[in-house]
Amino acid sequence: MPTEGAEIAARATILKTRLTAGQRHGFWAAWTGWTLDGMDAFIYALVLSPALTELLPKSGLAAAPANVAFTGSVLFALFLVGWGLAFLWGPVADRFGRTRTLAASVLVYSVFTGAAALAQNVWELAIFRLLAGVGIGGEWALAGTYVAEAWPEDRRKMGAGYLQTGYYVGFFLAAVLNFTVGARFGWRAMFLCGLAPVFLSLYIVFKIKEPERWQRAAATVSAISPLRGIFSGPNLRRTLVNSTLLTVSIVGLWAGSVYEPTAIITLAKHAGLSQPEAVRMASMGTGLLSIGTILGCLAAPLLCERLGRRAGLAVFFVGMAVFIWLSFAWAFYLPDGLHTFIALLFFLGFFGGNFAVYSLWLPEQYGTSVRATAFAFTTSFGRLIGAGVNFLLGWAVQQHGSLGLPVACTAFAFLLGLAVVPFAVETKGNKLPA
Repeated sequence: MPTEGAEIAARATILKTRLTAGQRHGFWAAWTGWTLDGMDAFIYALVLSPALTELLPKSGLAAAPANVAFTGSVLFALFLVGWGLAFLWGPVADRFGRTRTLAASVLVYSVFTGAAALAQNVWELAIFRLLAGVGIGGEWALAGTYVAEAWPEDRRKMGAGYLQTGYYVGFFLAAVLNFTVGARFGWRAMFLCGLAPVFLSLYIVFKIKEPERWQRAAATVSAISPLRGIFSGPNLRRTLVNSTLLTVSIVGLWAGSVYEPTAIITLAKHAGLSQPEAVRMASMGTGLLSIGTILGCLAAPLLCERLGRRAGLAVFFVGMAVFIWLSFAWAFYLPDGLHTFIALLFFLGFFGGNFAVYSLWLPEQYGTSVRATAFAFTTSFGRLIGAGVNFLLGWAVQQHGSLGLPVACTAFAFLLGLAVVPFAVETKGNKLPA
């Protein structure tokens, strides 16, 4: 029979440390910021076709489908450049605190998303999206770092999965807004909705305290800058490998998700649906993609705890490669492929939950003094490479005359990722470094 001590130990493995009010409020602030970040980011994907159809003629260009696809790729690439510049938020957060820097990033992306509603040509829209990208790019690193440091050790792993769901809840909110506001009032009203996070930034500044772990680290001033620290000693290999893996995820998932609404609208019009009906169909497809990704985010920590971080990410990479190819190289070209394409989006979304692996894994690889810098740099580096790939993708779409096969080819990025995964550091069972 089990002893009393064994029973107590068994109960201890089930019961988790109770979160304090500050930890709960901090999490929901970070989660809401990440949610609104996802909403703001995906608004562009949803309004890409109608916005460029209106703005291209005002910019001296024909609103032909090939021009819409090419210009959309260029603007998205500039958006990713803004995301890439967001690595600057990391050193700021390591020096001056997680919450204040998080609030600043939220303020930047909300203001410039709202400003996009005032664009009179594609050049103005490009500038606003570039600047919004600087703010949006900082949110993930700052929110992920905050939750990892603020939550107790026995809860932070699932906390990473919970946090990552926010981004895709934001996709869902953007789809709902597009179904209601966008379909009725147009793309400018959608961008105006992106002003909502301004109020969240004020709440973060006045209500959310810094994690105690960061406060202790901040008391000891390091002679080495955080940016230099992530390229020193054992951190060098980790930073290079993590940057490569993030690049794979960003190139593959973003290429698929950003073109998903345009692909659905194209298929819907071929099926004889009107423009408002096609927009609503794109919204429903985005909602299904979001639901799949939320479930993938919740599954990621469980899978990584069972198989390990490297094997867990490899599973997601295989799924992404398969379903990007099936969606854009097969279903997109079927004579009546609209509903098949939409059905595949659920699985594409599920394996898109691979980003939750990084929310769990990256903080485990770096100390507190450089954690935000490492998180921000590795995620931003991938976005800069992703920007270049999107320029190339835009050219390929224009040359091919269709977005299907060019987007499908991004599936091969995940084969590269599978070759790199074994070189990553396995941190299963390790505590968050001091």
